[in-house]
Order: sequence, then C-alpha cells, then structure tokens
Amino acid sequence: MDTESAYEQALDYLYSFVDYSLKKTSELARADFHLERMFALMEVLGDPQKTYPILHVAGTKGKGSTSALAAAALQAEGYKTGLYTSPHLQDYVERIRVNGQPISHAELIELVELVKGAVAKIPKLTTFEITTALGLLHFARQNVEAAVIEVGLGGRLDATNVVLPKVAVITSLSYDHMAVLGNTLTAIAGEKAGIIKEGVPVVSSPQKEEALAVLERVAAERQAPLALVGRDIFFQSGDHSLDGQSLQVWTEGAKPVGLWLPLLGAHQVVNAATAYAALQASGLAVSEAGIRKGFAGVAWPCRFEIVRREPPVILDSAHNTDSFEKLAQTLEDYFHDQAVSLIFGASEDKDIRGMIEVLRPRLSRILATKAVHPRALEPQTILATADELGIPVEMAVPVEVALRRALELSAKDGSIVLSAGSMFVTAEVKTEWEKYVKTLVH
Repeated sequence: MDTESAYEQALDYLYSFVDYSLKKTSELARADFHLERMFALMEVLGDPQKTYPILHVAGTKGKGSTSALAAAALQAEGYKTGLYTSPHLQDYVERIRVNGQPISHAELIELVELVKGAVAKIPKLTTFEITTALGLLHFARQNVEAAVIEVGLGGRLDATNVVLPKVAVITSLSYDHMAVLGNTLTAIAGEKAGIIKEGVPVVSSPQKEEALAVLERVAAERQAPLALVGRDIFFQSGDHSLDGQSLQVWTEGAKPVGLWLPLLGAHQVVNAATAYAALQASGLAVSEAGIRKGFAGVAWPCRFEIVRREPPVILDSAHNTDSFEKLAQTLEDYFHDQAVSLIFGASEDKDIRGMIEVLRPRLSRILATKAVHPRALEPQTILATADELGIPVEMAVPVEVALRRALELSAKDGSIVLSAGSMFVTAEVKTEWEKYVKTLVH
C-alpha cells in the first residue's frame, strides 16, 4: 500500500474512536472526561512523557500563540523541541511537531501501528487521548530535549494533564465551551487551574479579577509559586507595522529586554510576555539571545495572518466575543477605517450576535458560510442575526464560494477580505486561498 493510502487508513483508525471535537454541544456536555484512561494508556506505553522537560499551556485564548513562541525560543536556543497543539488547520500531522516540522505521514502510520495493542487494552479511549499519547510518544522516540504541550479543552480533565511540567502556563481566560467548563469565569478558571501541580511554578497572563482569584487560591493550595504578567512581569508595546511589532519585557529592578515579533496585534505582545515569563520560570537555560531569535522567527498561521496586503486578505482564528474584541482592536491599529467583507462561519455553540456586533462598525457585508464540520452552524442563523443588526449579508456556501465572492467584492470596493468566526472556516479559506494563488501563478 502506498504511504498516502496508509495515512488515510491511520486517520480512519483514529477517527473510529469518540472524537469530542466533532460532537455537537449537547453531546459534549455529557462527555465522559476523566484521566484514568489516559494514565493507563501512558503506563502501558512506558510513560514517555516523563523523559523530557515540559511547559504545559492552558487558556481560553492565546495558548496556541504562547506555545508556538515558547517552542520557537527553545529551538533557537538549541534544544530539540517538541510542540503539541490542537486542532490542526489543514493536515492532522500539524498537531505533533519537532523543531517546527510536523511528524511525517510515514512516521504517524508507524506510531499508530505501534500503539494499537496498548489502545486495545483500555476501553473507551477517545481520538484526542490517543493523539495526545502519539505526540508524547513521538517526542520521546525523537529524543526531544524539551516540549511545549498545549491543552486541548479546559485543563483539569484534559488528556494532556498526565504530564508533570516544569511550569504551568495559563493564558487569557474568557467565556468559551461553557457547556463543558461552566457558565462563570470562576468555573472556567477552576478547570484551567487543574493543570497547576504541587510545587510547580505557574505563569499567568493578565486576568479578570474573578478568574485571578481562583488561580491564586489553587496556586496557594498547591504551594505553586505564581507569577502574573502585568504585576510580576512587566511589558510595554513598541512600534508596529505590517511586518511585525516590538516590545520590551522586564521584572522589577531588571533591565528591559527588547524583543520583536512577526505576529500582529496588541494581544500578541501579552502572549509574548507570557511566553518569556514561562521560559524564565521553567528552569531551562534559555538566553535572551535565544528568546529574541526564536520570537523573531516564529510562524503561527491564521492569527491575523495577512496573506495579501492590497487589498488586504486576512485570515484569523477569532471564535468568541473576547477574541473578536482583540480582532477589532488589531484592525483599528493596522487598517484604520477600512471597510471589511467578513467571511463568517461558526460552531453552533458560539455567541454569533456578540461576535458580529463587535465588528459591526467596520462591516460592509457578511458572507455567511459553513465549514465541512459536524458542529458547523447553519448559515441561515447567521443571515437572520445579520439582518436583525442591519448588516448587509449574503449566503456563500461552500467556503470556496465565500472566498471567491469576497475577492470579487474587494476588487470593486477595496474592502478588506477577513475570515473569522471559526478555526475550521478559516482553515478552509486558507486552503482555497492557496489554490487561488496557484491559479494566478499558472
């Protein structure tokens, strides 16, 4: 069998288990989350996660960017570095990376075959649990010298919470996945704080008081020293352009460290300060030069990613009201007053009205679309919401049609083409954009 056919078979095997990322909200709320299965699986596999130092990153927003920044700095310092994130954008193997390179299709096939016996011994394992085990095992087999592990959902009962990290990192907390994590910031913070381990340092991004109170209480109970960005680690934004932005980070009494990021938006400065603080707290030897080089070279797609400058085409992964507020601010900072044609699709459990209202002053129109995903919201709901808010809207399904229509309208009026609302929609827009660019080249 050729590699690609075998790869598809490996993915079919993984997806043959319960995949909560593909379940509707009602099913997600009833999900059987606990860690016993995961600990059992890791034990059968020889506990590979215990063979290398780990930075463990939870949060509602910013955890992916913070993870990518920390991994880039470790790699730049010379560590062979693993990075485990979710979901993927275009190919499943993006979730498991060593030194920035996704695991190859051939390696994933081999690993899946390797774990099948162990998986068969443990009932009720999920797709995400098995994938997490594959990532942790791959890093051990590759002899990584450090790994950054991003939490999938929540923290306390997340499959990644079998690790004992050098530092637990909690990025910005806001309302998301309430059916599973709870309807208050206190409840959500409680789930995220579940990654805090006895005596292990904690680094947190700035938090609302309600969330911070929970993190402080749990850290104190577990005698885990807590460093809060904005209180214990200070930062200041510098210049910004479409090429990137500068910032300074420092602790009290210390000389500020100047850094540069290719990632755009004021929220990325907070993520960079959080990643910097996490690296310092990890106990791993990472120089300022390594951090500077790593941060400057980081790549993290679909986070205010400008794939064309004129007229702008921007791919973003904002998918809750809080991240839409950050998106609106970033648009204001880089494209003051320019109208937006928004390609918008979302998952069924999202606050559609809240997200759209945030961008309402900038919207010339919405192109309501739908990703090829079981949790994707029907576009009729988006149409009805946009109508209520008095925003011009049209249905554009599938995503390919939405992108073509947005580009057509942008060519006429110079509006920004922006994809946001769902990671799955933006991932499909990215794939279609790459196809479109190839047609222009040929």
